[in-house]
Amino acid sequence: MKAVGYREAGLIDRADALINFEADRPEPSGHDLLVKVQAVSVNPVDTKIRQQRAPEGRAPDVLGWDAVGNVEAVGEAVTAFNPGDVVWYAGAINRPGTNAEYHLVDERIVGAAPKSIPVASAAAMPLTTLTAYEMLFDRLRVEVPVPSGTKTLLVIGGAGGVGSITIQLARALTDLTVIATASRPETQDWVRELGAHHVISHADPMGPQLEALGVKSVDFIYSTNHSHLYAAQAGEVMTPQGRFGLIDDPETFDIMPFKPKSISVHWEFMYTRSLFATGDMHRQSDILNHVASLIDEREIRSTATETLGSICAANLIKAHAILESGKAKGKLVLEGF
Repeated sequence: MKAVGYREAGLIDRADALINFEADRPEPSGHDLLVKVQAVSVNPVDTKIRQQRAPEGRAPDVLGWDAVGNVEAVGEAVTAFNPGDVVWYAGAINRPGTNAEYHLVDERIVGAAPKSIPVASAAAMPLTTLTAYEMLFDRLRVEVPVPSGTKTLLVIGGAGGVGSITIQLARALTDLTVIATASRPETQDWVRELGAHHVISHADPMGPQLEALGVKSVDFIYSTNHSHLYAAQAGEVMTPQGRFGLIDDPETFDIMPFKPKSISVHWEFMYTRSLFATGDMHRQSDILNHVASLIDEREIRSTATETLGSICAANLIKAHAILESGKAKGKLVLEGF
C-alpha cells in the first residue's frame, strides 16, 4: 500500500522531511477495524512529532491521525461496525498514523461519519472535535455553573482548528456567552462566522477589552496556545472558582495567579483514553456519533478551510509548513492517494 512517513526527526524545510513509500497492508484483529483511508487532515501534533520524535526501527514512521474512510475488514472482537461502513476518527498516538492507504484503528474510538458533507470536510473534524468536546464537558464541566458566575467562556486562539469547533459546540450545546480571541481581520471575521458573541485580540491586554464589552469576569477559559503568556491575565479576569483549561505544551506555567480565586486548572490530551485503554474509552465513539448528528442537522459546520490535493509527501510537507507558520485558519485537508 502507499504511505507517507519520515525517517528522521527535524525541520520541514528539507526535501526528505516526509517521503512516499510502500508498506504492507495491515490485518485487523481484536477490536480493530481495517479502514481504507479516503481523506485526512493535518494537526499541530503531526508537526510536533515529526520535529521531535525519532522513528523506531528502519521503516519510516507514518504520521496523521484524523481520517475518514471505508471499513474493509474487522477483527474478531468488533461489534459496532461492519465492512462497508463509512467512519471517522482521530486514532491513537502510540500507533501508526493515517497517512496511508489502509489503517488499523480500535472501534471504541471510531464514529459513523456524517452523511451530509464531503469526506474531505469531515476529515477536518475528529481530533479537534474530541479535543474541544472533552475539554468543555469532561474537564471544564461547563454545564456546572460557577457560583456567582457570568455564564461566559473565553476561547484563546479561536480561529485555530480546536478554537473553531469549540466556539460551535459551545453555541450549539450550552447557553454560555462565547468570547473568542483573534488578532487579524480575517481570523476575527472567521470566529464571528462560527458564532462567537464577541471577539477580542490576544495581542492586547484582555482585561480592558472585556470591560469595554461589559463583561465583569469570565467563568471558563479554554487556552489553545501560548498558555504561559495568559496565566497572569487569566487570574485577573476570571470569576472566583472559575476553571481554566489548556492543551498546549508550555515549558513553564505559573499558576500562582490562580490561587487567590481558587481557579482550577485542567489539561486535555485527546489521546489519553486510547493511550491508557481507559474504562470509558468508548466515550470518544459516543462523542463522534453525537457531533456527526449535529453536522447532519446543520447545527455544526466543518472547519475545513483548504484542500491541498492528494495524500502525498509534497502536499503534506506544504501542510506542515503552513501549520508551523502559525497563521493557519481552520483546518487543512487532503483527499485520495
